[in-house]
Amino acid sequence: MTIAPPAPRADALAPLQLPSDLCLSPEQFAAVCAANPDAVLELDAAGNLIHMTPTGGETGARNSRLLMRFLAWADQLGGWQVFDSSTGFRLPDGAVLSPDASLVRLERWQVLTPQQRRSFPPLCPDVVVELASPSDQGPRAVAALRQKMAAYQANGAQLGWLLIPEERSVEVWPVAGEPYRIEAATQLDGGQLLPGLRIELQDIWQV
Repeated sequence: MTIAPPAPRADALAPLQLPSDLCLSPEQFAAVCAANPDAVLELDAAGNLIHMTPTGGETGARNSRLLMRFLAWADQLGGWQVFDSSTGFRLPDGAVLSPDASLVRLERWQVLTPQQRRSFPPLCPDVVVELASPSDQGPRAVAALRQKMAAYQANGAQLGWLLIPEERSVEVWPVAGEPYRIEAATQLDGGQLLPGLRIELQDIWQV
């Protein structure tokens, strides 16, 4: 017996096609995302759409391990909300960006309205983490992620970590000033901002 494939739905959306010079407001961007739920999108401060690609398996596995450790620490200490890579934040400069992992102080999260929580939260996370892709091109490359880290810093992030697994290094972006690099990094230490948080990187690098 031959089973025919299902017929295309009449209301199925066509692939996302937008002009390269299109500039969107955050509200228009939210509408585009709602109309294209399968697309992975970000918006820069100038209103330009950034079409992200899904992560590869290694990056996804590394991100899952990081999130597990952040959640375990936050559940034990309290006072923090942890977010995964699917969460877009509307930054003060109008950009809508999605860190691979992020943390927001609970008091900042709790003052948001229910509507603000359901949409892109209008704040910059206190802590942001990005994982670089092995590729040297595209929006997940190191150069592009450095631009994102600079945007987070300019919008008030207290701490940023850019992990570069291919080099086993971490770039630390402080609340202000120049970032610095840790070569052959073995641990992430939250310091005074995230007391007691220590993430061993060996199993992250070895995924």
